[in-house]
Amino acid sequence: MLTALSIRDVVLIEALDLEFGAGLGVLTGETGAGKSILLDALGLALGARGDTGLVRDGATQAVVTASFDAPSAGTPLAAIVEENGLELEPGEPLIVRRLVKRDGGSRGFVNDQPASVALLREMGQHLVEVHGQHDDRGLLNPRGHRALLDAFARIDAREAAAAYRKWRDAEAALGEAQAEIETAQRDREWLEHAVAELDALAPEPGEEEALADRRRLMQRAEKASDDLRAVETLLEGSGGGLSQLRQAARVLERLGDDHPALAEALAAVDRAVIEGAVAEDRLREARAALAFDPRAQEEDEARLFELRGVARKHRVRPDELADLADELRGRLRRLESGEEGIAALVAEVATARGAYDAAAEALTERRTAAAGALGRAVAGELAPLKLEAARFRTVVALLGSEQWSAAGKDRVEFEIATNPGTPFAPLIKIASGGELSRFILALKVALAEEGGAGTMVFDEIDRGVGGAVASAIGDRLARLAERTQVLVVTHSPQVAARGRRHLLIAKRSDGVVTRTGVTPLDPAERREEIARMLSGAEITDEARAQAARLIDAA
Repeated sequence: MLTALSIRDVVLIEALDLEFGAGLGVLTGETGAGKSILLDALGLALGARGDTGLVRDGATQAVVTASFDAPSAGTPLAAIVEENGLELEPGEPLIVRRLVKRDGGSRGFVNDQPASVALLREMGQHLVEVHGQHDDRGLLNPRGHRALLDAFARIDAREAAAAYRKWRDAEAALGEAQAEIETAQRDREWLEHAVAELDALAPEPGEEEALADRRRLMQRAEKASDDLRAVETLLEGSGGGLSQLRQAARVLERLGDDHPALAEALAAVDRAVIEGAVAEDRLREARAALAFDPRAQEEDEARLFELRGVARKHRVRPDELADLADELRGRLRRLESGEEGIAALVAEVATARGAYDAAAEALTERRTAAAGALGRAVAGELAPLKLEAARFRTVVALLGSEQWSAAGKDRVEFEIATNPGTPFAPLIKIASGGELSRFILALKVALAEEGGAGTMVFDEIDRGVGGAVASAIGDRLARLAERTQVLVVTHSPQVAARGRRHLLIAKRSDGVVTRTGVTPLDPAERREEIARMLSGAEITDEARAQAARLIDAA
């Protein structure tokens, strides 16, 4: 619901701050006073085109700020706020602001966070509905008629939506399977060759790394073998250092008693012999570990090159060859069992299509019944609005299969015939603006709380009517305002008398500058304004008495 509107430097409005409440609010004033400016300003805040002509003469920019109640959780408006990352505290009012500069620049804000004009426009569709004599949105747009009819009849399309998704998912799965099989059939020879090649190769995860490590080890062993043999020659054999140390030890054993130093020398030589034996053992161990086998190295290198070559051929890493083999074998199996799988998917599509057909047909039946009920409800509103010769109907027609959707198979459109014998036509084809506005009002009352924004604005829908018809319009606006906030720009005293709040729009001039102002009226001022609407320039006591009677009756 719109709670406040602040306008700065828009056309003839220099500064204006208004507050609004629930129920029916009326805006009156003499022709040319600037009532349209107020609606233009509200439209500007909600994403309408930012024409620089709206900027007041002498001002550098126009600014309009509109405040609304906090969006309720789970509503489309709340979803828009969340999807666009706007930060709103729970219960915090929604404040939209639009700034248009004299040079043509335009900026939008939602709760002081920058917002695109497109976002303001999207939010505005859920905040305010404006119905005027030349409005081509809302009820005039057939795209929304199906949703309005469903809301009127409390039709829940979730079962059809679920069946539609299941049907489309089954069709998608069938299409993918058929495409895969067609591709696989074309590649069958290649698949069989690739699987045979990989089966023969029998790659294992981690095999490449193990082969590469073993190859590096054997390459090092090949380089080290000559040095190891040289070391072995120096240590072992009859002329080796270890053999000579042992000979020296035997000589010293014979001479050990001749001098104490010889015993120490013998001990040192014995230690050297022991360490030499340890070195000899370690050398044999190392030689065994680094044994170089040219044939084994050749086999490992051949295996390594083969793994890497096949991996390059299939554009994968060598460690991925085993997984690739499993994948290709699976594709070959699916190809071989493809016909059976396709048959199962075809059956699944048929079952899902049958479920959707049943759900969609049930929707059609309910919509057809609801169309009759809506027609009777609208018909009951037409006669009091001086449209007794008009006829209204809701057309529920089958769409082409390419247009079927989660909402069913139906095209829904509201049509009217304004005179006996004339054919039915879409609402937008009505020639008379006054008739169109009254039809919209009749529809809105029949639809009650369904499918509307939080605030509805009716712009001069009582133009060209008076007396009982104007009174009927006021009565229906008041009934509509019991469920949602309604603002009406009116020239009819019968309508103005129905308002819970009354705003007077007037133009004032000091001879140099002309300004438009808006004044909230108290009960006495309200009676005086309605009396002016009844009598014209000169307000008579009789007009005041009649105004009082209208207010009391309302």
